[in-house]
Amino acid sequence: MNRRHFMKHMATAAALAPTLQFMDHLKAHAAQVQKNKKACILMWMGGGPPTIDIWDLKPGSKNGGEFAPINTAAPGVQITEHLPKVAKVMNNLSLVRSMSTREADHGRGRYFMHTGFVPNPTVVHATFGSVVSHELGSIRKDLEIPAFVSVGGGSGSPGFMGTANAPFVVNSSGQVNNVDMGVGEDRLKQRLAMLKGIEDNFIRTKRGELPNDHRNVYGKAVNLMTSEQMKAFRVDEEDPAEIARYGDNNFGRGLLMARRLIETGVPFVEVNHPSSFDLHGNVFESLRTNHLPITDNALGSLVEDLTDRGMIDDVVLVWMGEFARTPRINQNVGRDHWAASWTNMIGGGGLKNGQAVGATDFDGTSCTTKTYLPGDIWATVSHALGIPTTTVHTSKNGRPMKLANGGTPIKELIG
Repeated sequence: MNRRHFMKHMATAAALAPTLQFMDHLKAHAAQVQKNKKACILMWMGGGPPTIDIWDLKPGSKNGGEFAPINTAAPGVQITEHLPKVAKVMNNLSLVRSMSTREADHGRGRYFMHTGFVPNPTVVHATFGSVVSHELGSIRKDLEIPAFVSVGGGSGSPGFMGTANAPFVVNSSGQVNNVDMGVGEDRLKQRLAMLKGIEDNFIRTKRGELPNDHRNVYGKAVNLMTSEQMKAFRVDEEDPAEIARYGDNNFGRGLLMARRLIETGVPFVEVNHPSSFDLHGNVFESLRTNHLPITDNALGSLVEDLTDRGMIDDVVLVWMGEFARTPRINQNVGRDHWAASWTNMIGGGGLKNGQAVGATDFDGTSCTTKTYLPGDIWATVSHALGIPTTTVHTSKNGRPMKLANGGTPIKELIG
C-alpha cells in the first residue's frame, strides 16, 4: 500500500466510522504493517555441528578440545575464539545451551529440527518455513515472489501445507532456472490470453479443483517471471566490497541474498552452510580453517547490517543442525553423533538477547537445567513473528496439528 492509497483509505474510514472505531482501525492497520515486516532466517548447519567447540566450550575438561573461549558483547557469555566477529554482535543473539533430543540419526534429526515433529509414517509434517509461508506469505498481497526461499539446499517438505508453500530452491548466485521466457512482452500477453480462454472454458465444465489449481500455479509462475522483485536474488549487483565482507563463498552470498529477500518482503529464508559438519575426524582443523571463518564473516556481517538498517528486531535468526557431536574426542581427533546435550543459536526478532539460556555440566555430557526441544525453538520464533502459538493446522487425513508440535516459547527470551 503506498502513502496516497493509505491516506485515501484512512479519510474514507474516518468519514464513515465513529472516532473510537477509526482509532481501532488505525491500530489494526499498524499491527498488520508491523506483521508484514517480520521474517526469519534459518542458517542450517547440516551434519551436526560440534557446539561444544563453538557455543559452549569446556576449558579444563578432557573433552574441552583445542579452542579457547573469548568474551563477547553479551556480558558473561563466552564463545569460541574462532568467531571474533560474531562475538562483537552477541548482544543481539542468544544461546540455548540445553537442547536435548533422542534423534542422533541424520535423516530423523533433520526432520525433527525442521518440523518440530519426530518422523511418522502416517503423515508428512511441514518444514517450518512452509508454516511461516502459509501464515505470513498469504497475507502479503504485494509479495510477488515465493514466501519461502531455500538457498543452497532443499530444506524439507511442505507436507500438508501444500505445494504452494514449498521451498523455492536457488543456489547462492541467485540463479533461478526456467525464468527466461524467450519471447517479447507482446507475444507473452497473447499466449497468456489464449491460455486464459482455454482454462476459463475448462473451469466452466466444473471438473473439480484441479483446473483452478492449474490456473493458480501458472499465475504465480508468470508473476515470478515478470516481477521486479526478482532482483532480490541478484547478489552480483551488490558492491564487491560488500560481497567480500560477507565472504565470497556460498554461505556468505547466501546470507547476503537472505537480507535482500527479507527486505523485499519474503518472510522465511533458509541458507545452508556449504560444508558438512559431520566431523568424525579432524574436527579442530576443519573448524579452524573452513567452517568457522565462513560462519563468522557471514553471520557477523548479517547482524551488523540488520542492526544498521533498523531491521534486527523484525528478523529472527536461527542457527542449528540436526544434533551436535560427542563431548568425547574419538581416535580420529573427531567427534561422533550426540543429541543429549547441545546448543542452538537464536537472535534478533525483538527477543531478550545477549544471554545464554540453559546449561550443561562440566564436560558437556548432560544438561543441568531445563531442556528444550525443536518445537520450543519454533514456538519462540512464532511468538517473535506474531504467529499465535495456539494455531492448529489440519493434516490431509483430518488430524489436528498444533503449531510447532505444541512447543512453548522460551520464557527467558520473550520476557
